[in-house]
Amino acid sequence: MQILSILKLMKQVVILVKSDEAQDQKLATHIETSLIKSGHSVFVDRESQTSMAWASNLTHQIKSADAIVPLLSDAACQSEIISFQIEVAHDAAQKQNGQPAMIPCRVGFTGDLAEPIAGILAPITHLLWETEEDNVDVITDLNERLERVESRSKPAKLELKPGLRLVAKSAPTPKPIRVTIPVQKKPKGPLPLEPVGGAVPLHSDFYMSRGVDKEFREALTRYDSIVLLKGARQIGKTSLLARGLQMARNRGAKVALTDFQKFNASNLSDVSRFYISLAESLAEQLELNVLPSDTWDERRGPNVNFERFVRREVLKNMKTQLVWGLDEVDRLFSCSFGSEVFGLFRSWHNERALDPSGPWAGLTLSIAYATEAHLFISDMNQSPFNVGTRLTLEDFDINQIRELDNRYGNPLKNDEEVQQFQNLLGGHPYLVRRGLHELASKKIDFSTLETEADKDDGIFGDHLRRILVLLAKDPDLTEVLKGVTEGKPCPTPESFYRLRSAGIIHGDSQTECNTRCVLYARFLKRHLAD
Repeated sequence: MQILSILKLMKQVVILVKSDEAQDQKLATHIETSLIKSGHSVFVDRESQTSMAWASNLTHQIKSADAIVPLLSDAACQSEIISFQIEVAHDAAQKQNGQPAMIPCRVGFTGDLAEPIAGILAPITHLLWETEEDNVDVITDLNERLERVESRSKPAKLELKPGLRLVAKSAPTPKPIRVTIPVQKKPKGPLPLEPVGGAVPLHSDFYMSRGVDKEFREALTRYDSIVLLKGARQIGKTSLLARGLQMARNRGAKVALTDFQKFNASNLSDVSRFYISLAESLAEQLELNVLPSDTWDERRGPNVNFERFVRREVLKNMKTQLVWGLDEVDRLFSCSFGSEVFGLFRSWHNERALDPSGPWAGLTLSIAYATEAHLFISDMNQSPFNVGTRLTLEDFDINQIRELDNRYGNPLKNDEEVQQFQNLLGGHPYLVRRGLHELASKKIDFSTLETEADKDDGIFGDHLRRILVLLAKDPDLTEVLKGVTEGKPCPTPESFYRLRSAGIIHGDSQTECNTRCVLYARFLKRHLAD
């Protein structure tokens, strides 16, 4: 009995730490030593060699942990691999009833977190370490938090009662100032540099408008029933969605935004919890005086309850159009109730078409996603992804890269370097901005960037290692990608669409596809041959 009690108290902990930050590493070692003395098992990634074996082990450690302790220094918060490790842990928790638990620790950093980790970590109380004088308090608080980490169990049955909240009420924030985004002109560089990663701020002069921006604005101006924004990861969907919603807000529409990346395991455990969480998010953003639990009737089905809430409590009280943005919708594809939700959205579109003056005429859904919907929705007649206005985001072309180069002060010296830069990065929006930022901020030349680009600890090291961690979750897909790097086609349409949605390959079909850019090809050929 005593042994069982000790085993129950012992937790398996993974510490996420920036590998090249001395202060972060020192704190990680102190926490590791202290937790081991307390009887816990601790894993810290100190592997110096990047490989598929490294990525597989890291993924396994994160998924099997009881708790994850990300050390959030300023540098760590800008690290793509740290951000992705947090996403992997969050994704695992959705599928494993909340495990691993997340215990964030700020390391001399009290600023705002960027997406996507902001949505994951913001609802959690953070530990704070500022100097070595905080060592004892941090370890004490951490041990207390670990004691409260529960074993993996099924979520309790939902018991509805008036006033119930499944989503924590947000802290009071100032009302947003109504701003107008001017038609983008071509500012002359060099412009003041800003951090690269996540959504591009609304007024950033580094935001590059593409043809799809105009199409999106036109669709929202018409208040189309459903507007779909499709594109691979890091291609700019969230940045474009934010600008479209701001334009709708400026035109007098009511606006709501639901980012499904912020939904936790409890919110996604079953369709009833999901709908109540979704309705709560709407109610809070639109400042409604009623909670979903106040009107829910368990004698009705979840779909009926949610639809009634939207129709009676939301749209009935709207005196203007409601534009509702839905971001990271891909997360619903893997939910058992995903098709049910998408079928409901499709039915609203159909009802609007049949009754143009009815309540659904007041609703515009703007859905941002990456994954091919037909892989997950068997009956496309019940899908919102083949109706409405469908827009696709593409990589930057040579002229857009040339314009961005100008805004960064022309670190690329001539048209030949611009062309070589495009060949290296393939117009990948995030990599293009990251590359130009490095050239401009560190005053290095293009030949140096090109030489070091695919190194594990190079300029794009975090981004490239993230791809290996992503692949480690799917050995079969890894073998498919290995074949693509060798010039072979994807064996199935599914493998082609999945790799393309992840932003790793491009092409029009499974037989005509390649790695997305030279950078990816060089890195993957080396590591997939391990």
